[in-house]
Amino acid sequence: MTDPALSTTLDDHRQQAATWFRGLRDRICAAFEALEDEALPALYPGAPGRFVRTPWERPEGGGGEMSMLKGRLFEKAGVHISTVHGTFSPEFAKSIPGAEADPRFFATGVSLIAHLTNPHVPAVHMNTRFITTTKSWFGGGADLTPLMASDRRQDAPDALAFHAALKAACDAADPAYYERFKAWCEEYFYLPHRDEPRGVGGIFYDHLDSGDHAADFAFTRSVGEAFLDVYPQVVRGRMNQPWTADEREAQLIQRGRYVEFNLLYDRGTLFGLKTGGNVASILSSLPPVVKWP
Repeated sequence: MTDPALSTTLDDHRQQAATWFRGLRDRICAAFEALEDEALPALYPGAPGRFVRTPWERPEGGGGEMSMLKGRLFEKAGVHISTVHGTFSPEFAKSIPGAEADPRFFATGVSLIAHLTNPHVPAVHMNTRFITTTKSWFGGGADLTPLMASDRRQDAPDALAFHAALKAACDAADPAYYERFKAWCEEYFYLPHRDEPRGVGGIFYDHLDSGDHAADFAFTRSVGEAFLDVYPQVVRGRMNQPWTADEREAQLIQRGRYVEFNLLYDRGTLFGLKTGGNVASILSSLPPVVKWP
């Protein structure tokens, strides 16, 4: 699991993680653009969309790059990277491991969200990150959000394929990871005020520090590779399925749950806003069109 070529210094760990996240971003963007090219003109008129990249700087230290796609298949997709550093506020530092005694931090990661035009293609979220304070750890995960009621069940084909890919990544690292991180995902991506899950889950992990940095980094890379392999398969399996006006209406109403979760409960949203992140990037996870009945 470990890679002897990986340096053991903290600075190198930071650089290696940031470089990996950037490379993963590039490959995901290329995969999404390939899907845009494959979309049937009869269902998706217009030219294939392309990502637009916008760099940003954080005055307190670091910055990142937004990659936004507003296409014909991908109604809205954002694949973002950031590498920031600075000092937590005293109040926020109390909630971050290793920051209360010394509030300085470093964080790098990749985060994406995709909302598809076709109601039959599930929305998806994935992020992986590396954070250091006086401690260091990895976190992240991926989860699938079908918009049609018939697909929002654990035994639906898309859910089975998505979970199988993530389970394989987990099992290669530690046989206990999948059940633990699956349960964590189900607990995390839940809307208490509606008493319902956001989607069909996936995995979620945080504060991963097993004592073997190389193994933890390898697992985090495997999560990214698993996502890059399985999600385009899910999209290809559903993208040519026609939809009705009623199904589009149901999609837009279900998207409201996504908005509610991200604005009320999402830790990544809170972390970004509390650390002076790029607001446009942070809120780009919200779907482009939503309805509440």
